[in-house]
Amino acid sequence: MTDPTHVSNRRRLDDAPLLVAANGGTPEHTPVWFMRQAGRSLPEYRRVREGVPMLRACLTPDLVCEITMQPVRRHGVDAAILFSDIVLPLYAAGVGLDIVSGTGPVVNQPVRGAADVAALPQLEPEHVEGVSEAIRLLLDELGRTPLIGFAGAPFTLASYLVEGGPSRNHERTKALMHSDPETWHALLGKLAETTLNFLRVQVDAGVDAVQLFDSWAGALSPRDYVTYVQPHTSRILRGIAEYTGGEVPRIHFGVGTGELLGAMHESGADVVGVDWRVPLDTAVSRIERRGESRPVVQGNLDPAVLFADWQAVRGETERILAEGESAGGHVFNLGHGVLPDTDPEMLTRLVDFVHSHRG
Repeated sequence: MTDPTHVSNRRRLDDAPLLVAANGGTPEHTPVWFMRQAGRSLPEYRRVREGVPMLRACLTPDLVCEITMQPVRRHGVDAAILFSDIVLPLYAAGVGLDIVSGTGPVVNQPVRGAADVAALPQLEPEHVEGVSEAIRLLLDELGRTPLIGFAGAPFTLASYLVEGGPSRNHERTKALMHSDPETWHALLGKLAETTLNFLRVQVDAGVDAVQLFDSWAGALSPRDYVTYVQPHTSRILRGIAEYTGGEVPRIHFGVGTGELLGAMHESGADVVGVDWRVPLDTAVSRIERRGESRPVVQGNLDPAVLFADWQAVRGETERILAEGESAGGHVFNLGHGVLPDTDPEMLTRLVDFVHSHRG
């Protein structure tokens, strides 16, 4: 493990609005960035990705750098997020999988029992050297704009491995979780180690914040989340805090997790991402604990609203900014990722409005 004192050599971006807000301070303006901002909504992205498979693209440094920079140049967002995929560390470690167009990640040999868990390979830093090099390239390009690294959380990765691909009901995943807890915890323990290693690589290369995506955690009850998932998520988030001396903010996001927001925060997140189903002031009340400072939240415009006219988008944005004032800090974002057919001009206009908004 790298000595945590290495973080003292990273870029000093103390006045960057994203980092100020993430640390509970008052930035010069509300920071804004978008999940999936680097992607199919941009024609320049479609041009450079043409003919290049997704996972290969994620390990090609100059391509990762270019794609990550595109929304920063076009929209003027307050953060770049590393172009990658949540299954990349599994693929890089040697798990047989591919991202199938129109389907998503598909696993060649799904995990069905203890022997399959034992056979899963672990990620080593050299497996993702392309990611490290991409981050080094980005730091030269970004100037004062922070770079967010990211990874998938153990439950979501486990769901892909156990189901063999995307699932609506997560039947096999929940069956394994309840019928064979020992194997389940062994699986999530391995995935937590893989995810933590992947985030450490990104921190060593110089990212300024990290986001942990648990895309499918909303399929769980609060009880099941606390029992079967939270210990492993906490191992990652608290592990990053220990590794960096608390200097790299940790954002945690899931879809449909309105009932889990408090537990997600307790897992060790500095910032809790909120999807569009829960108003931010309601989210704050669910997260807040007596005797603690007010939580920092991220979100949460419905991505589909961007297909409405500007008057409607502006109205929803003003509402969200007002609700975000109840938090200890607010990072404006969507309640999930940018949809592929979103008009990029609407995103640029939205960034300008959030930056100029004064209540």
